[in-house]
Amino acid sequence: MTRAAGLVLAVAVLAPATAGAGTTRPPLALTATPAHVSLVGSGRASIRVTNSGRSPVVLDAGRAGFALDLRGRPRVVRPGVRRAAASWLTVRPARFRLRPDASTSLTVSSRIPPRVEPGDHDALVLVTSRPRPSGAVAVRMRIGVVVVVRAPGRVVRRLDLRELRVRRAHGTRALEVLVVNRGNVTERLRRSEARVHQRGSPRARLLSESRELRPRSRGVVQFRYRGPLRGWVTVRAAIAAETRGPVATRTFRVKL
Repeated sequence: MTRAAGLVLAVAVLAPATAGAGTTRPPLALTATPAHVSLVGSGRASIRVTNSGRSPVVLDAGRAGFALDLRGRPRVVRPGVRRAAASWLTVRPARFRLRPDASTSLTVSSRIPPRVEPGDHDALVLVTSRPRPSGAVAVRMRIGVVVVVRAPGRVVRRLDLRELRVRRAHGTRALEVLVVNRGNVTERLRRSEARVHQRGSPRARLLSESRELRPRSRGVVQFRYRGPLRGWVTVRAAIAAETRGPVATRTFRVKL
């Protein structure tokens, strides 16, 4: 996935939508484009699946719930959790076969139930290969495409900063701010900064990597610090969403 990092497992893999790319052509390799689908209300979209491996493959297309953990890593969740849109989706065809270098299109359609909460609801379209013997091990591959369905109604955008902790690992320090998305749409946090002061003087300006924060969820925004500062400092954090999105600020007192 491009807007959320993929999970790679040993067997029954949930891989990025570009899984299988490499210099040596493997027997099993799949790609799916686009890696992120947005639907407004009851709508439909197409996903192109390509077999870039050297062997034919039989594939099953299905759906699952989707969530991010505190650090933004994606995970599959059961369809019935809050704000999961998996039960709203239909994927066709449900099973298909691809020759090497062949492609096909999946049609993903959504049907919003009545009295649903406005805003963004998430799901995954999962494309899973049928087991294919490879030596003594049956190898399967699974790729996931994130689907966001926006239900009609008033859009609420609000970010809150809860706390800041200093995390030490591998000789570096990281300032980790816990952010809560109290809105009903997914926010992409990409313009966040932390300004560090000590004894009233500015000492460092730190920038974070971008990440997504799903509606009604919380996550950690991390600022890495490799400087020489020690002792108590004042940190003013500003967590911002995409252009014209909400900005949340708060000042913390922590010990580096």
